[in-house]
Amino acid sequence: MSEPKRLHPITAVLNGLKTLKELIIPFFAFVVFGSKGIGTILIPIIGGAVILILILASGIVSWLRYTYRLEEGELRIEYGLFVRKKRYIPFERIQSLDFSEGIFHRPFGLVKVKIETAGSSGADAEAVLTAISKVEAAAIQDVLQNAKNNRSEDVLSQEVKEEILYKISAKELLLLASTSGGVGVVISAVVAFLSQFDDIIPYETVFHQLEDLVANGVIFISILVFIGFVLAWIIAVIGMMLKYADFTLKKVDNDLIITRGLLEKKQLTIPLNRIQGIRISENLLRQPLGYASVYIESAGGSAQNAESAAVNILPFIKRDKVRGIIEGNIDGYTLSDEMISAPKRSLRRYVFRGWFLVVPISVLLIIFLRPWGFLSLLLLPLSAGWSYLKFKAAGWNQTGNQLTLSYRNVVKHTVYMQKNKIQSLAMKKSFFQSKKELASVEAKVMSGMGGAGGAVVDLEEKDVRTMYEWYSREEKAL
Repeated sequence: MSEPKRLHPITAVLNGLKTLKELIIPFFAFVVFGSKGIGTILIPIIGGAVILILILASGIVSWLRYTYRLEEGELRIEYGLFVRKKRYIPFERIQSLDFSEGIFHRPFGLVKVKIETAGSSGADAEAVLTAISKVEAAAIQDVLQNAKNNRSEDVLSQEVKEEILYKISAKELLLLASTSGGVGVVISAVVAFLSQFDDIIPYETVFHQLEDLVANGVIFISILVFIGFVLAWIIAVIGMMLKYADFTLKKVDNDLIITRGLLEKKQLTIPLNRIQGIRISENLLRQPLGYASVYIESAGGSAQNAESAAVNILPFIKRDKVRGIIEGNIDGYTLSDEMISAPKRSLRRYVFRGWFLVVPISVLLIIFLRPWGFLSLLLLPLSAGWSYLKFKAAGWNQTGNQLTLSYRNVVKHTVYMQKNKIQSLAMKKSFFQSKKELASVEAKVMSGMGGAGGAVVDLEEKDVRTMYEWYSREEKAL
């Protein structure tokens, strides 16, 4: 494949839609409300049509100016509207190819290919082939795989070893979607969308018109709120089912490959040598059922491509099955459940931290909303109960070359990190912790833009010092 090739012509449409998506709010406001005070509706309509034509034209020109080829051990890409740019990516720098099929790709048998390299930590992937045929994508993948493995001509025909490690069932998919906690995401998205129209929709007028209804129809409003949450939950469930439909985790040579999605099919590749840590997450709904999600913290990713950093390789699995899958396929990790817990004397500090915000809020509500404000006192035992859960989750373990930290925010996390992958380990101790001979520890591995890892507060000071010295000795040895 030495001759320069263009992407599929559908790329011109996709480029135009991407530009239109970025301009959708001002474009909509201009077309619908641009005639206000002008006296004619033709001006915004004509202006909108001109903008659409310019967007489509720029998409076509971008497609015509974009070429790619494989030559002399490099992926060579040339692009640019007015200034011709060239990007040459050596095969040895390419870590993975991620495939996805959107609704515009599937009718034409196309895929979108994202090229990730060891240095692609910026705003996006190192390079993107927006739309190419599946045959071309497979050919590129084969060439890169052969180059990465230094395969000679006499072994190219050998069959690649492939093993399916996990495939989600229909029952697991439904439970995953039902316990995902995506309602808040849906509601936040709706609120964020509506906030874009503050200057258009008279929210204040609408609110005042509903004041009487709210005052005299509490039950009616409560029913509406309940229905709203139910609808948000249904939307969240459907979205998660579409996203994780047919989820499959495979091991192919030295890579983990994930395929998932119904409307938009995706394939993610995680080289085993890029794995920085393993995180097991258990939310409040799944933990009592014995289920968890498993994430791989991978070197790479970015602010816009966080999915390439924290990759969900086992989205919904029985907690007792995780160990067999991970230890049997990822070297160097031991997923033991044995943890050294936080000492009992730190429980009081967990409870006091939980009350730090609750007590002032309760006092204000009691002062200004009597007698109903006294109900806020119920927050005290609820906060204490939540603090107890955080205390019970706090723990650590160090075995050989591995450090394990366990903690809870809203979700309980257990993080497994190898010593040579830990970027930093900090021991923290406040004045009040010193009096109780307690300390906190925080460890980070390279993942995404800001790193990942875990932090556990109020452990035994001597235990935290043991972890710090264990890591410091390695640093000195290096």
